[in-house]
Amino acid sequence: MGQGMQAAKRFVRCSVTLVLMVVFAFGCCRTPPEQRLRLTVESLQQGIEQRDASVLDGVLAEDFIGPDALDREGAGRIARLMFLRHRQIGVKLGPVSVQLLPGHATARFTAALTGGSGEVLPDAAQLYEVETGWREEGGEWRLTSARWVPKL
Repeated sequence: MGQGMQAAKRFVRCSVTLVLMVVFAFGCCRTPPEQRLRLTVESLQQGIEQRDASVLDGVLAEDFIGPDALDREGAGRIARLMFLRHRQIGVKLGPVSVQLLPGHATARFTAALTGGSGEVLPDAAQLYEVETGWREEGGEWRLTSARWVPKL
């Protein structure tokens, strides 16, 4: 009888664990689109601060377009150049305003960018007004356009 009770307890524990895993998996899949977009913007910010150019590859859409006909490849080159120029990069975003449409979104925010050699004060700093366009592809947000204007 002791072995039967132990087997029953193991079965209950396994069942509860399985149910929790299923609930967690479905919960992750149901993250609202706006929250997923905000998380994507946050991961892009962190990747830039970590000087990780691969984060752009994961976020930029194949048909990305920026100012002056900047394309996906050009955006990657600019990022790598900035990462080579500055040992430390800082990105601070103001509140992100999101406008959602089915499968598309616009995110607007202010970005403060700093770059430096690792000293106390940055070598360069600039504040920008940024407007980005996004498209949802397979449950992931891809950056399709970006426009930034220096803020005086």
